[in-house]
Amino acid sequence: MDERRTLERKYLMVYSRVFERSTGRILGYLSDLSQKGAMIISDDPMPENINLDLRLDLPDPLLFSADHITLPARVAWCQPDIDPAFYNIGFEFTAPQAEHQHIIEKMIDAYEFRRNLPNYPISPSSLME
Repeated sequence: MDERRTLERKYLMVYSRVFERSTGRILGYLSDLSQKGAMIISDDPMPENINLDLRLDLPDPLLFSADHITLPARVAWCQPDIDPAFYNIGFEFTAPQAEHQHIIEKMIDAYEFRRNLPNYPISPSSLME
């Protein structure tokens, strides 16, 4: 798969739950985050190019002055995880509001893994090449 990401991926130290807002169904757990999108780890695959509203639980309501945010998103890709029991699903945010961008930035700053190695952890797709 060719890499089209324009912002560096940020892997998070906390795994926030991600729901489909309209149904309340849990989709998975947040794995990485940028201003333009996110990746979740899910039990189930999702078809690409569908649009939905994501509800992301925030790990510290006091820090964020909220317990969740809702973001419209498109499923950009879906592929099996290294563990075949799970799937990695990439979402592109389609219309994030300024207040949500501030929360996303604060979440990245507060919870991103601090790593010295570039490209860590390796992409699951690189293992299939």
